[in-house]
Amino acid sequence: MGELGFKPVLLWSDALVFLLVIVLITFFYRLRNDPQSRDRWSQVFSSRLGMITFTVIMVYVGIALLDSLHFRQALPPPEGVQTNEVFYDNKVTSVLDVMLDGMGDRFERTYSAPFALKSFEKSNMSDGQGNMVRDYDWLNHAGQHLADPSGKWLDVLRLSAIALMWGLALSAVVVGLQWALLRGSVYPWYASWAVQTAVICFMVWLVYISHYYHVLGTDQGGTDVAFQSIKGIRTGVLLGTLSTLVMLPIADTLGVSAGYFKGWVDDVVQYLYTTLSSIPGSLLIAASVLLFPVYIDLNPDFFSIGMEKADARFIALCFILGLTSWSSLCRLIRAETLKISQLGYVQAAHAFGVSHSRILGRHILPNVVHIILITFVLDFSALVLAEAVLSYIGVGIDPSMGSWGNMINGARSELSREPAVWWTLTGAFFFMFILVLAANLFSDLVRDAFDPRSNSGRSET
Repeated sequence: MGELGFKPVLLWSDALVFLLVIVLITFFYRLRNDPQSRDRWSQVFSSRLGMITFTVIMVYVGIALLDSLHFRQALPPPEGVQTNEVFYDNKVTSVLDVMLDGMGDRFERTYSAPFALKSFEKSNMSDGQGNMVRDYDWLNHAGQHLADPSGKWLDVLRLSAIALMWGLALSAVVVGLQWALLRGSVYPWYASWAVQTAVICFMVWLVYISHYYHVLGTDQGGTDVAFQSIKGIRTGVLLGTLSTLVMLPIADTLGVSAGYFKGWVDDVVQYLYTTLSSIPGSLLIAASVLLFPVYIDLNPDFFSIGMEKADARFIALCFILGLTSWSSLCRLIRAETLKISQLGYVQAAHAFGVSHSRILGRHILPNVVHIILITFVLDFSALVLAEAVLSYIGVGIDPSMGSWGNMINGARSELSREPAVWWTLTGAFFFMFILVLAANLFSDLVRDAFDPRSNSGRSET
């Protein structure tokens, strides 16, 4: 890999991301063999809202995948040293970083407002005559191309028009290829294409404008806020997905077992989730998370670079959130299983001597799958918000990783300034709000399609 100028880096979270993608592809492939599930999912995607929200979620997933392809760039050989050995930068870069075209490398001294040309805070500087004065310093990566600073907004409009043309050209290619393949489909793909066009134009505009201005300003460390917000997407998507996938097998197994076998099994499961529910969730999670840095400090040989330490802490947080969040779903599945196990066809299966495993696989699990699907999407949203709360109290994601929670945590003192530094919170809120809103709306459609008791399907939304 030295000849290529980079060395691939595979983090544990990266491996889990691509494993999830393989599982998702396999899941949708097998749907073709299940007419009932295929019909229900068709109901979801037959609505404009379903197509829009699914496209938004897939955009976030796509960004998370691009940010999970990590590598270390090769360093130039030391001057005057003849060696065949290749040295690599300790900084881990992702494909997304490359596509953002250096947005994260344009640092300022400290805060700057969106589209600002000068720093938000005064600093000591020379007036050109050797005298030290205190004034607002010019930014290093904003407005350097302007001959007259007063024409800033006309320049922004000019650059935006150029970016919009490039965005429309790129979206025409992407959407045109899809149209050629899917033009006979019964699904409202035009709704998805509208979202794709908007996303492509926005991202092209953001990357293009970032060469000339900080669209969402910079934080206290001078880092571009728009870049931080985009980097937080991977963390939000992965944490919500992995934590939910850890929770589901536990809740499903214990809930079905308690509702089906009853007796002492039910008593044990009830004792477990009642005990867990009686402990404040934030305190339990915080106590568990705080133990992991101790393990990292005691085993430094397991982590060669700082990114691996941050990734290990992130994986631990996902598992801790999953292990402490299963009680509510377990209670729901237990109640549903208790009801289903009393139905006539289940009692008839018992009378004919059908094995427990076959009854569970053929009669019980298919009838609770709607609860699992709905809870998956709803808990995904809740866990994304939980990360923000945990980072706010200082026990969440490592500060070196992009995280909306860390951005919100950093913004709590900024809002008390006069004037307030509002753009850090705004950036995190915007990207998190879009993801959570799309996930919640999509879960409503899944509930309408999969809940047997729901007769209020939204055929056209």
